[in-house]
Amino acid sequence: MLGFLLRLLPFWVREPLLIAVGSVLGVRIMYLAVRDHDRVAAGLGVVFLVFTAIRVHAVIRALRARRNPSPAASADGAAVDAAAQAQAQAQAQPQAQAQAQAQAGTGSRPRPDVPEREHNAWGQAVAAVAVFGALGAALWVAPRFMPSDDNAAQPASCSGGTHEKLPKAYKDTPRPVTGEELCKALNRPDLAKLLGTPEETATTVSSTNNTAPLTDGKVAQPEAEVTFDTYTVNVSATYNELSTDQYVKLMKFGDEKDVKTLTVLGRPAVLSSDHTMKLEINLGSGGSGGPVEEGPLARTLSVALDRKDRGGYCDITVWSTSGALPNDSALLNIAEKVLPRIPERPVR
Repeated sequence: MLGFLLRLLPFWVREPLLIAVGSVLGVRIMYLAVRDHDRVAAGLGVVFLVFTAIRVHAVIRALRARRNPSPAASADGAAVDAAAQAQAQAQAQPQAQAQAQAQAGTGSRPRPDVPEREHNAWGQAVAAVAVFGALGAALWVAPRFMPSDDNAAQPASCSGGTHEKLPKAYKDTPRPVTGEELCKALNRPDLAKLLGTPEETATTVSSTNNTAPLTDGKVAQPEAEVTFDTYTVNVSATYNELSTDQYVKLMKFGDEKDVKTLTVLGRPAVLSSDHTMKLEINLGSGGSGGPVEEGPLARTLSVALDRKDRGGYCDITVWSTSGALPNDSALLNIAEKVLPRIPERPVR
């Protein structure tokens, strides 16, 4: 069907069309073949380019024939002359019929031959190449700007819906950060890259405006959490009176491991490790759950909320279900991105 439609097109439209399509497809296929080192695609690209070269040669021969209508000695010239003679015979048939009608007494006088207006071959060729060249360019760049139809998972985002009412502790705390603000600070496009897994996307994101346990709801403790296939990152800010130095002393009485003090963005900080808790809930008959067990090891970076360490700290914790942990440099890089989004604690 397509070949039949192409044969209906005039020569000076059909040939430039074939040249434009063949050149665009040939160059595109050759580019993909070189990029992907695909020999089959390279062979297909060569076929399209050779086909285009043949069509260009045919157009050049036709242009030469229109420019030099005299007979040529070469075989190419003979073919062009034959085509020209066939066209002349086709044009002479209406004239012969008109003369025959005049001789038969039809009463109509033969009209003088009106020279047919010659089409501008170069103009038609350039116009066709320009139109279909633009079409080919549009097909070339369209995949880069059109949305993809694949079912690739999109990264989870922080909820921007209704805001929950903040506990009273947040009103009594000067310039506290909220869970939603922590979520936006943590859920960065480059978070997976900072963790060393740049190909992953966030699967779940959550945030809460909690208060610290065992404080009777008087200490604000917002937190946010982002989960990937490999790691889970949790960030929380605790607005209590505990300094980092006091915090380190408390760690010595606990089970924290690999405690290391350091400075992050001019603030005192400490690195420590501890196990998470594993809780199983059975939703079947009876609804009973198993005992609380020791979960995988987690690595935490605790940084003071201000440079003078007047109390309060920000915890950045990373863990994985497999027990693997990223390097401490990942925690430091995350802290350098998140901490500037948390206002320093003002002087009380």
